[in-house]
Amino acid sequence: MAKPREVLEMLIPNGGWAISGDEYEGIQFLECEPITKAEFEAGFAQYDAWKAEQDAAKAAKKAALLDRLGLTQEEFNTLTA
Repeated sequence: MAKPREVLEMLIPNGGWAISGDEYEGIQFLECEPITKAEFEAGFAQYDAWKAEQDAAKAAKKAALLDRLGLTQEEFNTLTA
């Protein structure tokens, strides 16, 4: 289950907000465009799919880089140990 901070990071990635507690009412929109309570609540349902997409994109970039370098993940781990 996504945490309120994670949902806000997804919906407002450039920051400009602060949150106290876990409720919409605890959000302060300091230097960003406010979102509605409905958008915040809907973000919890969207977060898992969004996070999976982000993780997959990161893994694909890493795999492409390792491929360009001609290294396996195990070889890379040996270099960084």
